[in-house]
Amino acid sequence: MTDIAATRDEMFALSRPVHVGRTHLVVTDLAAVSNFYQTMLGLSVIEKSTSGVVLGVGDKPLLTLTTRGDVARAPRNAAGLFHTAFLMPSRQELAHWLAHAAQRNIQLEGASDHLVSEALYLSDPEGNGIEVYADRKPADWTYHSDGTVEMATHRLDLQALYDSAPKTEWRGMAPDAAIGHMHLQVGNVPEADRFYEGVLGLKKMASYPGASFFASGAYHHHIAANVWNSRNAGARSDIMTGLSDYSLSFNDRASLDTVLANLEGLEIPVTRTTEGYSLKDPWGIGILLAT
Repeated sequence: MTDIAATRDEMFALSRPVHVGRTHLVVTDLAAVSNFYQTMLGLSVIEKSTSGVVLGVGDKPLLTLTTRGDVARAPRNAAGLFHTAFLMPSRQELAHWLAHAAQRNIQLEGASDHLVSEALYLSDPEGNGIEVYADRKPADWTYHSDGTVEMATHRLDLQALYDSAPKTEWRGMAPDAAIGHMHLQVGNVPEADRFYEGVLGLKKMASYPGASFFASGAYHHHIAANVWNSRNAGARSDIMTGLSDYSLSFNDRASLDTVLANLEGLEIPVTRTTEGYSLKDPWGIGILLAT
């Protein structure tokens, strides 16, 4: 098993051989959605144009929003995004954000204790799902003999989390925050297993009815895929709102070379770009493999 104790707990997700980098959503109302992520999530503007904005923490881009004249609202049962999960570097930062959310009357849609993490759920103005979470210490996670990890969905004590928040003014998302994982809506779980585990080389860390959770380097999950709303969904069209693409960053060049060899062997189209290697999953969700 990967050496858990050797890594700073708050950066565990990002120190694995592969981790999520940034995500890209297509929206109809760029100004409204951008304002939401700035005021409610505390992201700052890094780049801006008439058709898009790049948001992040410091100079680290996390979220790109774009729009286009022919954009069409994706149906709820389309493949794409279930939620983007923003990982806070500590439980204190999660509590601080919760206090900010309460002051802003942000409508939460759920709150769960997953054993490995504590998570809060909401949506942006166009229905794109958001998770804001903090990991527990990886040394305290329960691993099974096959390397999978024990996860659950228990009620989170929101009052206790809120009470632990610093009493100082919240000044935006913490500089060490990141996108910890992407949770996708797909059309078929076995096909997701074949692609994300068999092709991209991530390990299936947990299974729920209708969902699989994949990760690199003993994290609980960097990618999740479910069919709860989207069973038998086909490929997305380029004009749909919602998740256009996201990036996977490789800390290990050997892992990237293995994935590229898998893609070539299976004749899955890959385009070399200035940022990395671009492809699409079986449901037309774009993935950038970056180093």
